[in-house]
Amino acid sequence: MANNRDFNNELKDTADHKYAYNFDFDVMHGYMMKSFEPFFIKGNCLELGSFKGDFTKRLVPYFDKISCVEASDEAVAIAKKDYPAITFYNALFENVVLPEKYDNIVLTHVLEHLDNPVAVLKRINEEWLSDKGRFFLVCPNANAPSRQIAVKMGLITHNAAITPSEAAHGHQITYTLDTLERDARAAGLKVVHRSGIFFKALANFQWDRLLNTDIISNEYLEGCYQLGQIYPDLCSSIFLMCEKG
Repeated sequence: MANNRDFNNELKDTADHKYAYNFDFDVMHGYMMKSFEPFFIKGNCLELGSFKGDFTKRLVPYFDKISCVEASDEAVAIAKKDYPAITFYNALFENVVLPEKYDNIVLTHVLEHLDNPVAVLKRINEEWLSDKGRFFLVCPNANAPSRQIAVKMGLITHNAAITPSEAAHGHQITYTLDTLERDARAAGLKVVHRSGIFFKALANFQWDRLLNTDIISNEYLEGCYQLGQIYPDLCSSIFLMCEKG
């Protein structure tokens, strides 16, 4: 059950796996925002699962009023220091009581951590999303080439496998486009747009090493992003933009 989980411990790096890589912060976050930006609407914003505020800072230029819900009190304490004007709720999605509805709701690389993702998606649809609101949902992709290569190497048993390190970080599921849309629709959400973010054939730790060299140019990164628009099922992450159902 969610109440028995140690969310502070789940944020810690393991011996062979980081909770988040520089590739996430420096590359993926920027391209998530590039994917979201055309769909943002005027109004307030709710970020579900704000971690230490690394993605929150990218939302600040777009919205005057931002609220965040985060289960880890340690992560909230760090984020509050950097963003005192943002309202933080240190609570579980399953239990939190929010005072208003939101025009933009962002859930990035969090749904796969939840014990009951459909129940939380239902709360988003029925309680938190405004009538005109838009919901931005991103999850790691089981079919990313980097994972498919890992299967062929014998490192994981199948594309959607949960590795021991991922389990230690609280992963409950590894989504594909069809299973992600299945859960969104089961929650009553209306899927308006579906896509992928960043064609990815290398593991995150490999990307971190490459980003410290001159091998990868900004033009190459942009090419991977654009290729991902053509082949969403071969992307690092999958993206649904939903409206109230």
